[in-house]
Amino acid sequence: MNAAEVRHILDCIAAMFPDAHCELNHSNAFELTIAVLLSAQCTDATVNKVTADLFRKYKTPEDYVSVPLEELEQDIRRIGLFRSKAKHIQNLCRILIEQYGGEVPSEHDKLVELPGVGRKTANVVVSNAFGIPAIAVDTHVERVSKRLGLANWKDSVLEVEKKLMKRVPKEEWTQTHHRLIFFGRYHCKAQNPNCQVCPLLDVCREGKKRMKRSQVSKNREQ
Repeated sequence: MNAAEVRHILDCIAAMFPDAHCELNHSNAFELTIAVLLSAQCTDATVNKVTADLFRKYKTPEDYVSVPLEELEQDIRRIGLFRSKAKHIQNLCRILIEQYGGEVPSEHDKLVELPGVGRKTANVVVSNAFGIPAIAVDTHVERVSKRLGLANWKDSVLEVEKKLMKRVPKEEWTQTHHRLIFFGRYHCKAQNPNCQVCPLLDVCREGKKRMKRSQVSKNREQ
């Protein structure tokens, strides 16, 4: 894939979703870190429902560690894997208090050392809370990147991230991350992508296959 093809993809997605943004509700870096931690294997919509009450009750790392683990578990019980996530939150908060003065560090390498914080979470936090360019690869970004040929089918999440970082201008990393998520969440869905009305059908190998299968099925029915 050459630079002109990449530019075409980025411009199309930008035109479709010019206002793409982080859909996890938060008001600071700490809340964003908690929200992204909770979002693993869970929808942003569900996380937002839980954090609406959670962030009213817990304002600081000290608040999270001052309650019994069981109480925090109950507060996030609507979230998948809530027990392990509650442990991660309390352990994360203890480290923030002991090592960082209760503040979330802005350095990527320090973020990934926190309990429950992987590379994707760290990328979301540094880019959205601290304005540092990054591309976080979630299930939508991975799926869309592979379908459009920005990455190979067998690439790992890290390989997808590295290829996107190489192909997308650095100043566009964060916005591209948001737009790829919106494109995958609302248009190029896992099960029923809108291939027939997609402006990127001409460069999408997955879309071409699906449309071909659809045409074969129609021919058989006729």
